[in-house]
Amino acid sequence: MKITFLGTGTSQGVPIIGCECAVCLSADPKDKRLRTSILISEGDVNIAVDAGPDFRQQMLNARVKNLDAILLTHEHNDHIIGLDDVRPFNFRQWKNMPLFGTEQVLSEVKTRFAYIFDHNPYPGAPMIELHPISKENIFRVKGIDITPVEVIHGNWPVLAFRVKDFTYITDMKTISEAEKEKITGTKILVLNALHLEKHHSHLSLYEALDFIEKLKPEQAYLTHIGHRMGLHAEVSQLLPSNVALAHDGLEITC
Repeated sequence: MKITFLGTGTSQGVPIIGCECAVCLSADPKDKRLRTSILISEGDVNIAVDAGPDFRQQMLNARVKNLDAILLTHEHNDHIIGLDDVRPFNFRQWKNMPLFGTEQVLSEVKTRFAYIFDHNPYPGAPMIELHPISKENIFRVKGIDITPVEVIHGNWPVLAFRVKDFTYITDMKTISEAEKEKITGTKILVLNALHLEKHHSHLSLYEALDFIEKLKPEQAYLTHIGHRMGLHAEVSQLLPSNVALAHDGLEITC
């Protein structure tokens, strides 16, 4: 199984419009971060996690020709607002795009993209097929079993996903012991780390490192990184040997 990091940035991306900090002005491509998303690939199956405002560019950057499903972690704009750009896949594959999310998330999708679900949608509108999921049940996409894991983003329930020995967590601040049990034994962990200081709804770098130390994966990658984290090259020097900052375009094998 291959994981491609399509985006590793926060809701505003990096660089931030108008910002002249060292990170936003950096020439290092690893400091250029689209909104957070990954692609899970196994054989000829491709599954995207989230479809934010950079979805189109991410699909082009990764040269994705077929997409079998999209999993939504939650309904914040930086995770769903690119859904209109599933249309090329509709036209290429001539089928609806399966979209997996909680009832709350799918309800919000239907509100924000009401034109998709109109009784008589205009020709060329996206074709989306909604699949409700919950933290209680494992679900399957094209033969791949996926375990939903609930984490808390401030006071907001958000889904993380475990596939085999790989777990992807974004926008987490806390997690219950019961949900943490689901990811025990994970060999490769992707975890959000916003910046160095504490934040009300995201893990800081040091909170993320503490979580990783307790969970003890073989390898961890940090994502959902803001410009206040610091330069990729400098922050990388602070990390334990089994932890790395993810960057856009990074590919790993699980």
